[in-house]
Amino acid sequence: MKCFYYFKRKSKTSEQKSAPAISVEGSKLDNSAAVHGSSFSISTASTASSHRSIPALYEEKAQNLCVFSYSELRNATNDFSLLRKIGEGGFGSVYKGFIRPPNGDGKQIVVAIKKLNTNGLQGHKQWIAEVQFLGVVEHPNLVKLVGYCAVDGERGIQRLLVYEFMSNKSLEDHLFNRAFPVLPWNTRLHIILGAAQGLAYLHEELEVQVIYRDFKASNVLLDENFKPKLSDFGLAREGPSAGQTHVSTAVMGTYGYAAPEYIETGHLTAKSDVWSFGVVLYEILTGRRSLDRNRPRSEHKLLDWVKQFPSESKRFSMIIDQRLGNQYSLSAARRIAKLADSCLSKHAKERPKMSEVVKSLEQAVQSVENGVPQKADDESSATNVDMDDQKEDQFDGPKYSAKRMVHLAKLRAHADVVGRRRFTIMEKKGKEP
Repeated sequence: MKCFYYFKRKSKTSEQKSAPAISVEGSKLDNSAAVHGSSFSISTASTASSHRSIPALYEEKAQNLCVFSYSELRNATNDFSLLRKIGEGGFGSVYKGFIRPPNGDGKQIVVAIKKLNTNGLQGHKQWIAEVQFLGVVEHPNLVKLVGYCAVDGERGIQRLLVYEFMSNKSLEDHLFNRAFPVLPWNTRLHIILGAAQGLAYLHEELEVQVIYRDFKASNVLLDENFKPKLSDFGLAREGPSAGQTHVSTAVMGTYGYAAPEYIETGHLTAKSDVWSFGVVLYEILTGRRSLDRNRPRSEHKLLDWVKQFPSESKRFSMIIDQRLGNQYSLSAARRIAKLADSCLSKHAKERPKMSEVVKSLEQAVQSVENGVPQKADDESSATNVDMDDQKEDQFDGPKYSAKRMVHLAKLRAHADVVGRRRFTIMEKKGKEP
């Protein structure tokens, strides 16, 4: 293993073999300088007006990554033991591993090691994309790539990536897996804010725009403090070049998160990521997946279901994750729903930039932290009785009771099975003399 930037260790000599050249779409990047410790010069020929590509930027920063041998990573994972396996996706399997510091001193470092499924060509392309993009980007809300391994031997090709370990798994696990504790309201807000900041960095703060193309809850990883970091850059693409409005590419991503115009035309823009972010905003609010065929047919698609409960309506609180109880801010929830709706605008140009999304979320977080703490107001109760009805109740009990019965009957049509039973019981009690 040879490491530079990640472990803050510099060396002028090395006996390690040179890192494999990484090629993508006809370009070839040589990392030998990073491994041998030879002099490395940064070209200053580029002007402020000429933006370099990701491969060019990677060539400049390649020495920041560690180059591992296959045997090192096999030992780090106990020969890729199933007991060390922590995840699996289209790219391959992910294992928890332990690597030694470069100088061999100190405690072992916990890492996540992703091993390419060698059966598909697409996996190799995504491996290259991850190395290049994560070798260039650097932000608190993006997962750190420690290094990689690339070996072509008698047993075939071996492609592995080594990341910092994220001990609290993913946002998906905490939102949808009932084996996990309920994710508190404030924690949800801080997670989605951090994720927005990561996307804003990719879209607006780099020399070249990066379109993430696969924003979803499972790609938002959480560290020991529940700080979010975007992971899995295998589908990332550079944004359109000067004078272009979009990137034409094969449609890839995850069903339920991809923007409609991208699915229809293959035209990819940063606003495609904004759409995906809007979907996850509603997942944060509701605790529901974007697509869930285990629910009643009318509730399969999250975006279709939430349209029945506009953010300004009295029934809006019915979409809020029931596991939160009343421990959330209704006003902040309304604000986030409005933000989600703007992200999900049919016309991509009308969607906000991610920097604008960040500002809106920061305001929502501040309103919660500076205002009355996380407790839904009277509007969030199951009956959603307005103030006029409460006044009528003081003077005309029978009239209010009749109105309440009608209101409960309407709510019952949209409630889940458990809710239906609850409202039926309440109706029976209301009819008793």
